[in-house]
Amino acid sequence: MTGNVSIGDRVILNTTAIELGLGTGGYHFVIYNKKHTTQNLTNDLGHIMKLRYTPLQFKCLAAEEQDSKYHELFKNFKSLNNSIYIVGTLHSMLAPIASAIKRLRPELNITYVMTDAGSLPLHFSKTVKLLKDKKIIRNTITVGHAFGGDLECVNIYTGIIASKIIANSDITIITMGPGIVGTDTKFGFSGIEQGYIIDAVNNLGGISVAVPRISFADKRERHKGISHHTLTILNDIVNTKTNLAFPIVHKDYAEFIDTQIKANGLNERHNIVFENGSDVIDALNYFDIEVKTMGRSYHDDEVFFLTLGAAAKASVKLLENAR
Repeated sequence: MTGNVSIGDRVILNTTAIELGLGTGGYHFVIYNKKHTTQNLTNDLGHIMKLRYTPLQFKCLAAEEQDSKYHELFKNFKSLNNSIYIVGTLHSMLAPIASAIKRLRPELNITYVMTDAGSLPLHFSKTVKLLKDKKIIRNTITVGHAFGGDLECVNIYTGIIASKIIANSDITIITMGPGIVGTDTKFGFSGIEQGYIIDAVNNLGGISVAVPRISFADKRERHKGISHHTLTILNDIVNTKTNLAFPIVHKDYAEFIDTQIKANGLNERHNIVFENGSDVIDALNYFDIEVKTMGRSYHDDEVFFLTLGAAAKASVKLLENAR
């Protein structure tokens, strides 16, 4: 947004993230380079503002707006017709899920929809660049105030629709960009968006697959097994029935997860499937992708990654059945 920076340039920095000791996003960000003005991010078309009513607001051509060549497609939209949408909560879920799908079915067209609950610029994600370079995902869509995707959309509903009618996606993966906000309160976390995104997919005629956040490596008790984030979303936020994929794990972990499922009535409210997610590590190795979640690799947090492999496999099966 502020153009290239060279040695000797005088710049104005936002240093808040470093001062707070943040992990994801823990950088100084250049606000302004005194050598030159900010660069033009957009073409001459479009009138939808992102980062609106801030000093950094800029216009973009939203896929659904009147000047867009896709405008009539949105006006004539009726249904997602059972298209598959995987809805996660962490950006670290994207690469393992996409890689596992592509390893299972190389011919599939995968789209990534990035919400505005984390990083707003898509280009802050090294993961997305890597996945596109390796042709694992074909298209990106940024919604809300997130920006920089192949397509820009005003909200999550039109982003979901765009993945179907413009990107012609076989499977769409939806999750926030890098970064997540949590407050150690029941509802105070940005991943809560998973709930209403699941409802959006279902209400528009799609098939949703919810990715539970599961870990036995996280030292925080509230994130042990099925995270309290996932339990809150599936119990208190979601109003429709979703497909919920769990990994096949060894006995102690399986019993702990099963107890959580039954205690929270997840098996009564949602369609639960268990899949062997171990293909995910083969996929990451095959595509030469290294992923960490909360600083932990596959070897540090095996069940987290196996869950992502299970979601990928369940989604491929749902796609095959839908066809």
